[in-house]
Amino acid sequence: MNPHRVLIFTGGELSVPLLDEIREGDFIIGADRGALFLIEHGVHPDLAVGDFDSVTSDDMSRIHAASKQVVECDPIDKNLTDTELAMELAIEKSPESILILGATGTRLDHTLANIHMLIRGLHHHIPCSILDENNWISLTGSSCTVHNKGFTYVSLLPLTTEVSGITLEGFEYPLNHATLRLGQSLGVSNKLTEDRGMVHIEGGLLLIIQSKDA
Repeated sequence: MNPHRVLIFTGGELSVPLLDEIREGDFIIGADRGALFLIEHGVHPDLAVGDFDSVTSDDMSRIHAASKQVVECDPIDKNLTDTELAMELAIEKSPESILILGATGTRLDHTLANIHMLIRGLHHHIPCSILDENNWISLTGSSCTVHNKGFTYVSLLPLTTEVSGITLEGFEYPLNHATLRLGQSLGVSNKLTEDRGMVHIEGGLLLIIQSKDA
C-alpha cells in the first residue's frame, strides 16, 4: 500500500517544532543527520539513507538500531546528495505528496539545490513542498490551491525564465493573466485574504513561498 505522504528529514536546519508535522500513517525518511535528529527525539524512521559521513560510528550504531531500514552509500563514489537520494526513494513510494524538512540552512548551495529538486516531484505528478520554521515552499506548473498555513506572506517567484498567464484568486493583490520574469519582484510579499487562494498559470514553473519573519 502506497503511503499518503512521505516526510523527509534531512541534514539542514531542524528544530523540535517541525516534529509536530508528523501524522499517523506518514512514511518517514531520515537523510544522513536527519535520521539522527529523529532518533534523538524518539522517532523511529521507516528508512534512514545517506553516506552518513557527518555522524560518528556510535551515532551510526544508533541509526541502525532505531531505523526500520537503512540504505548506505559510498561518500566518495556517489552522484546524488543525501537529500536527492532520499527524494528518489520517496518518489518510488508513489505517495500523494512529499514534504521535506531540514532542506534549508546556512549552505545556500544546498538550499537552492533542494528547492530545484521540487521539479522532480512535479515531473512525477507528486506535489512536493519544503518546510522550515519560517517558510513553506512549493512549486506549480499549472494550477494549485494555496492553503493558509499561518504564515504572513505569500510570494510568487519564477523558477523558469518566464511564467505566463498568472491569475490569482483570494489574494490581497490579484493578478489576471500576468507574466513574471526572473529578476522581477512583482510577486513578492502578497497576502491571502481568505483561508485559501488559487494560483493559475499557463506556462512556466512558479515557486509559491509562504513566509514569516523570524
